[in-house]
This record gives sequence, C-alpha cells and structure tokens, in this order.
Amino acid sequence: MPSPSRFSPRRARPALIASVGAIAGLLIAGLPATTSHAAPDQESCRPEGLYKTPGVDVPYCSVYDTEGREKMGADHQRRIIGYFANWRTGKDGRPAYLANNIPWDKITHINYAFAGIDAANKISVGADGPENPNTGMTWPGVAGTEMDPALPYKGHFNLLSKFKKANPDVKTLISVGGWTDSGGFYKTTTNADGSVNQAGIDTFADSSVAFLRKYGFNGLDIDYEYPTSMKDAGNPADWTVANARRAGLNKSYAALMKTLREKLDRASAADGKHYLLTVAAPSSGYLLRGMETFQVQKYLDYVNIMSYDLHGTWNEHVGPNAALYDDGKDSELAGSGIYNASQYGGIGYLNTDWAYHYFRGSMPAGRINIGVPTYTRGWKNVQGGTDGLWGKASATTCPPGSGLTKCGDGAVGIDNVWHDKDTNGQEAPAGFNPMWHAKNLEKGIVPDYLPKFGLPANTKLTGTYARKYDPTLVSPWLWNAEKKVFISTEDEQSMGVKTDYVVDKGLGGTMIWELAGDYDYNTAKGQYEPGDSLITLMYDKYKAAKPYGNKKSNTALPTEAVDIAVDFGQFPLGDTNYPISPKLKITNNTNATLPGGTEFQFDYATSAPANAKDQSGFGTTIVRSDHTGNNVGGLKGDFHRASLKLPAWQTVAPGASIELDFVYYLPVSTPSNWTVTFGGKTYALAGDLARGTTVVQPGGGGGTPTPTPTPTGPCTPVAWSATAEYGTGTVVSHKGRSWKAKWWTKGEEPGSTGQWGVWQDQGAC
Repeated sequence: MPSPSRFSPRRARPALIASVGAIAGLLIAGLPATTSHAAPDQESCRPEGLYKTPGVDVPYCSVYDTEGREKMGADHQRRIIGYFANWRTGKDGRPAYLANNIPWDKITHINYAFAGIDAANKISVGADGPENPNTGMTWPGVAGTEMDPALPYKGHFNLLSKFKKANPDVKTLISVGGWTDSGGFYKTTTNADGSVNQAGIDTFADSSVAFLRKYGFNGLDIDYEYPTSMKDAGNPADWTVANARRAGLNKSYAALMKTLREKLDRASAADGKHYLLTVAAPSSGYLLRGMETFQVQKYLDYVNIMSYDLHGTWNEHVGPNAALYDDGKDSELAGSGIYNASQYGGIGYLNTDWAYHYFRGSMPAGRINIGVPTYTRGWKNVQGGTDGLWGKASATTCPPGSGLTKCGDGAVGIDNVWHDKDTNGQEAPAGFNPMWHAKNLEKGIVPDYLPKFGLPANTKLTGTYARKYDPTLVSPWLWNAEKKVFISTEDEQSMGVKTDYVVDKGLGGTMIWELAGDYDYNTAKGQYEPGDSLITLMYDKYKAAKPYGNKKSNTALPTEAVDIAVDFGQFPLGDTNYPISPKLKITNNTNATLPGGTEFQFDYATSAPANAKDQSGFGTTIVRSDHTGNNVGGLKGDFHRASLKLPAWQTVAPGASIELDFVYYLPVSTPSNWTVTFGGKTYALAGDLARGTTVVQPGGGGGTPTPTPTPTGPCTPVAWSATAEYGTGTVVSHKGRSWKAKWWTKGEEPGSTGQWGVWQDQGAC
C-alpha cells in the first residue's frame, strides 16, 4: 500500500507532528502467596473475547453484569470517557481545568493524562513536591479544590479521589504515554536488537499494579504512540530509539499487554475488584498497517480509537480533523491513487467509520469506543478546494526534527490559541484551539481571555469565520475567505450524528480528547468558555439507549469449541508490507488428525475489500460479504466471511502445524469467529474466547481421535486433597478421572477450573 498518510499526529502536549497458555504462576510483588477466590459465577460476567489468566478467579462481576456488559450506573448505557490533562493547572496564567470542573454526573470514566516511564522502567509522575500537579500542588482559594486531609497525597490525585467518593460509578484510569511521554515504552519493552525486554516489561507491570493501589485508580490506559513497524512513526524526538527497534515492536507490544493483563488479573483476585486495562489505539490505516493484526485486543477490556488527527498540518492536505465517513474526495488519498487502485475497492481509510470497522473485525462493538475531539486543526493560506475543504496549504519551512520535506502551513495567532511550542520554543503553527475558542471565532466574538494566551487584549478579528458543514463527511469547519484560513471543528450537529452512530452500531461509547475543550456560553460575559455542552448531548442520548453489543459474531456459532490455534505472523516490516502478506499458521492441539478437506471459515473486517486470498493452494474464497464497493457514507456491514480448506493430500496430526501464504490489501484486525468442519461436524475455535462455549475433543468422523480410556478399576494416581500442595506436572485422581497440574496449586478442585485453569483433564481412570 502506498504511504500517503505517513504522518498522523495525535492529541498531545506538545501535539505537533506524528507519523500517520500464559505466564502462569507469576505473582505480583507484595501479593500474598495464595490466590483470593471469587464467587463461582464470575465467568458469567466475563466480556466475550476477553482473555482470562489461567488459574486466577478474576472478579469480573465487580465491573460487569452477567451479560458481560460494563456496569456504569442506571443512566449510563454507554461510556463517556474524558481525558483529563494534568497540565491545565492555571499556574501558567492560562485558564485552569481542575477536578471540580469535570461534569461528574454525566461521564463514566476519566483517563488521567499522563504518566511516563522512568529510567528504571517504572511508571512515574515525577518526584513528589508542592509543584508536582499530580501529587503535591494545591489551589488555595479556588472553591471545590479543597484537599481531602485523609489522603497522604495532594494535587490532582487527591481531588479525583475526593470527587470519586461522591460519584462512585465513575472510574478513573491512569494513562501512560501520550505524544510526549511514549518514548519510555521503546526501551522498556524492546531490546536494541528488537527482542522482547521481558524484564523491563515485568518491572513496569509490577510498578503499575502498585501505582493503582497507592492512588486508587480503577485501571491502566496505555497510550503508546506508536508500536508500529512503519518508519518515522511517533514523536520525532523518539525516532533514534524507535526506528532501530521497529522489527520487534509488535511482538513486544503483545508481550506488554499479556503481562499487564495477567498481573492485573492476579491483583484483581487478591483485591476483590477487577482492574481495567485499555489502550488508545491509532485510527489511521497507515499506522495500523504496521501493527500487523493488532493481536493485543483479547487482553483489553476495551479499545479507545484515536479517531481524530486524521488531517492536520503535518502535511499540506486540508481536510477534517475527525470525519465520521469518507466522501471519496480526500485529496491525500486521491493524490496517492488509493481511490483508483482496484485492489483497494475504492475504500478510504482516514475516517472514524473505517477505524471502527477495523476493530469490529475482532471485538464486540461494545468493547470499542470512538474518539471525538474538542479541539481544532487549522491551516492558513489555503489554495483551492471548496471553501478550503480538500485544498492545499504548503509551508516553506517545516518544524524542527520533523524530517518532512513538505508540510502544511498551520494557522497561528488568534487561530491557534492553544498553541504548543516547537523544539526551539516557538509557537507551533497548527490551528490548535479549544472548541470554545472556535465558537467565539464563529460568532465574531473577541473574548477577554486572549492576553492569557499571549495575544493583545485589543486584538481585532479579520474577516468572517463562516461555519460550513459536509453531511457526507459529518464534519463542520470554519472558513475565513479573507484570510484563507480553514479550521476543522466539532459542534452539536456533528456530535449528535456521531452519538447516534454509537447507539445504532452498538458501540461502547465515546472517548473525548479532552475535557477542557468542551464549551458553554457565558451570558454574563457574552462569550463561550469551558463547559460541557457536547458531553451533555452525549449523556442525554446515551441514557435512554439500548444496551451495547456484547457479541463478536453477528451469527450463531457452535457452542462446542476445539483447541486449534490460528495465528497470522511473519509480517514483513510495515514499510515493505504491501500487499499485506503474512503467514497463516494453523496448529492442531486436539487429539484428532485433521483430514484433507477440513474446512476453516472465519470473518475479517470490511475495513479491507472482499479480495483476500491465499497463495498456497488452500482455495481461499469469500463466501459472504456484508459490504461491497467503496465506503462513501460508511461501510454497510461488519464482516467478510472467508473459507479455506486443507488440500485433499494434506493432513494435520495432533500437535502438528501447517502454514500458508495469505494476502489482503488494507489493514484488518485479527480475523475472528472461526469454525472448523471435519468428520461431519462443525466446531468453534477455543481461541475466540466466546462466552457460553465448551472446549471439547473431536469425537469422530474423518479424524483419528485418541480413544478415551476404559475404566479398569480404582484410579491409580493419588486422590486429590483440598489441603495438599501440588507442583507442576503432578497427576492426581478425582471423581473417576485423572488430572495433571499445569503449575503449582492448592485448594483448586479438579474439574472446576475451566479450560484455561490449572488442572488438565487426562481422561477416565
């Protein structure tokens, strides 16, 4: 795939430019040696597709109901997740946004931005002290910011904990990384030679568990920008470290998430409450192309898609910051031939709907939240386009360290009041404003806060900022024809359509970057200021919505599953991964031989066209498509259903694997909803982690199942005892069957621990 969207920055400080089985037996440092046992119905609350750490009774029902949906309060059928930026303290003279400004009654989650990773591979928010906004700062005289004296820390953390006591349905997560602080992930997770730094990952994970306990957070949000194999992705300041490790970043990302999930699960069992693990995920098809099939989703409670920064001044193409749909006219994609290349099916991949469908290919809709911005992106000196839309604005000088040869001419001054600084300490041209400032520009209001952003109080507006709206894109913008300034915005109209989209598609909700950008109108001052108009709109629509989608598949699948593993791997590095051409490895972990003609079927996302194939003689065909044609106005459905068969001469013995060369043309997340048919029967696959399935051994047909031993008398292994300790490999008997321990255990009854548990059924005795 060509690389039209190499640079896709992300909300941040500074947000300048961006490139578009188990570790069982591990104990968290400081945890008791025994596992706390949760109620026996906890599995009924596990969300579909969520990995469960073997041998651990995770208290899912502390967070989820018996349908696997998150409990968020009676008036919250969808998530409203707001990022809280720790730097908006007011100490710099700019307007403050503190915990008392949060609309606690309307939101469901707060992601606290940001923690980083220190040189010792531990999570960090800096040294304690009165200037530390996280743990030490205070705001004397500001109503609502009085500290809770019962807590041993101050700052934002104290205030968040205080307000949570009055709003117990709201969950808080510590977000690690962001644009500025993602650099620590590269060395912590990946060695210089590209291998996984498991020691660094373990240290970070252990410190994160301790951090959640110390400060009372409900979970961990990983905002790693970006673990992609695409060269020059992420903050230019990190490229020296990151580019050398690109070949190993996907593998180490998976190791990071698996380790975090398992250590959080063990902490959850010990503490009697389920800790959330989430990520902020890219939405750009360019970045996702270098993230293989995003193999980490099974470890996550949910994904927050960064479906914004899809266009900005990292290049000259003038377009929406966060369009809901493609319109077939995106100048960036058109200039790279995406619309005209038949293998792409005319599908544009720089929009929210495309990104949602990418993740829907591997997750229930309810475990996906779309990102919505409460900030703008903008250009000056725009040439061409329709009221600037899909025009161009080229700069003669690009920001320091960007590596670009052509970048966009970013809006400045009054059109850029939330301006960040470049590496030389100068204003970074980006048209970066809170939405309340954009509303003032739209209404022709000169607000009184301009001096706080370094602008003269007597600043005059030049020209008129006319609001424009494209119903196909679902995107508003301001167009100043006199200044040739284009500012991409959001408002009630676009947010209303996006909120309806969330409800109609069964999504989990919306994630907002950032809380401080929302607006209200101050009648007394005659200007727009920070508020919660857009959040209130979401809240009002969501509180009466139907429950979100909790199933991976749109059709019924078999309730019996077999342990046949499927894995897409050996991807070429992102910059050379076109067409996308991994190896598909199928491993038979059952006791039956798979005969020639065995058929596999699976779903993959409509984010890619219906032209996937193999090059190894397995006859991959598309047997059903929920969408055909381009995606102007949105993709019509979620899945393509594919079929492949073992060649007549090909068998796969128990424990054996086969590989085939697979090809597709736009990124998809891990294919799911697998079935396998042989011996006259169709099974699901255990790896889909579906709710309500039972893992079985194939019972006949064309396979050669291992016979079940016929009982010949009393069982010979020693009988299991609830008080005895058993090491790895120990065999016991219980209720007429033999059981083998996968790791050390005590007090866990054979037959009660499930498919992922400590006891492996060895058959009748």
